[in-house]
Order: sequence, then structure tokens, then C-alpha cells
Amino acid sequence: MPAPTIYKIASADLWRDAERVGRFDGAPVDVADGYIHFSTGPQARETAAKHFVGQTDLVLVAVDAEALGPALKWEPSRGGALFPHLYAPLPLSAVLWVEELPLGPDGAHAFPPELSAGEGA
Repeated sequence: MPAPTIYKIASADLWRDAERVGRFDGAPVDVADGYIHFSTGPQARETAAKHFVGQTDLVLVAVDAEALGPALKWEPSRGGALFPHLYAPLPLSAVLWVEELPLGPDGAHAFPPELSAGEGA
């Protein structure tokens, strides 16, 4: 069963823009690919390490997957794993919470404790 909570890593600037307009249309890579990339809880760390290494001023956005309806598709990506892809703008009404995603002392992103406990698995 797909995860009820999915996650988006985004720059804080892009997220502030989304809050101003009331929806998130995606980062440049999302716009280029034609859908908004999300990760499950277990996939989020790998996504950060692969696509956001060393980047600061990021946020982690938790989203209620069920609130996205049929525009959310689970499609194979890295290693054949199913990743959530949203083929529509993200309505802010589906966002559960937003937290900063800072770099830890080891240079990896420091995820919130609720993700460390396996939320979204």
C-alpha cells in the first residue's frame, strides 16, 4: 500500500513563493519533467543525498498523499522502486507540515525525528 504521507524537498525560496500564490507548481526539474517529484519517508534521505548534496536553505514538505487524488501516480524510478509523482500543481491544502532541512555536522541533511522513526514507510 502506498505511503499516506509523501515528502517534497524544495528550496525555501521556492516554497515561500508557493505560499504566496497558494499552490506549488514545482521546482525547475519538476516543470521540465512534467510532474512534481515526491519521495516516501524511506526514500527521502536518498533523494536528499542524490539530488541536494551540500545544499542549504531547504525545506521538507510533508503531504497527505490521499488528498491529491488521481493526479498522484506511483511510478518506477531508482532501482525500480515506486515513487510518487504529481501531475498537477500541489494544493497547499494537502500539506501537513513544512520544516527546515538543515545540513548536519556530518554534511548530510538532518531530517526531523518523525522521519527517522520510519514515518511514511
